[in-house]
Formats: sequence, structure tokens, C-alpha cells
Amino acid sequence: MKKIIKKSFTKKQVTLEGMMTFGMLENGLRIADFECCEDVEMEQFITKCKVQGMRDGNLYMTELPRRQRNKPIFRDDNASFSHGKDGKYYFYFALDEERIGELPEQLVRQASAIAQKIIRELICN
Repeated sequence: MKKIIKKSFTKKQVTLEGMMTFGMLENGLRIADFECCEDVEMEQFITKCKVQGMRDGNLYMTELPRRQRNKPIFRDDNASFSHGKDGKYYFYFALDEERIGELPEQLVRQASAIAQKIIRELICN
């Protein structure tokens, strides 16, 4: 019976021995698979990251920060208005492709409704 070593990389850096396979998919996207040669038990994760493959075969992976979503100030059926962490105001509108004939009317109606709410908010403050 093999002894399972529990490793956590949340508190410290962990070094594992293994084999890395580099390749390319049929669609031209690169892949890299790492197979660990040790018996370890680690926390599973899925993340978005930046990967840098070097000429000497080294591979460096850095997790990207999570996207911070703006909380809507006002919402309508297909539109929202929010204030970003960057100090900018954002108006977002989305409509299904099948409803393209309604786009001009819905865009004007919902943008006007949100603009009226903003006007009322500015007057009250």
C-alpha cells in the first residue's frame, strides 16, 4: 500500500516530480499535460492563467486575477447601467439575434427608461 502525501499549495510552494508533455491540437491550440510521479493528494482547481513556455523547455504558469463584475445601478429587460471600479459608467444592452427587428425600438425604450431613472436619482440627491 502506497502512502499518500497530502500537499497544500495555498500556504507554501510545493515541488512535485513528474513528466510534462507538450503538444498542439488539430485546431492549432497548444496543450501541456503534467503527470505527477508522486503519490499526493492535493486540492483540485480550475483557473484562468498566463502560461509562458521557454525555449529550454521550462514552463511558467501564473493565475490571473478574477474578473470583478460591476453591480448594476439600474436594470431593464435587456439593459443595465452600472458604475465600474475604474470610475466609468457603463450601459449594457443585449438582444437575441432572432429579435433583430425589435432592436431599435427596444434600445431606445430601455435606454430612455434608464435615463429617466438616472435623472430622478440626480434630482433627489
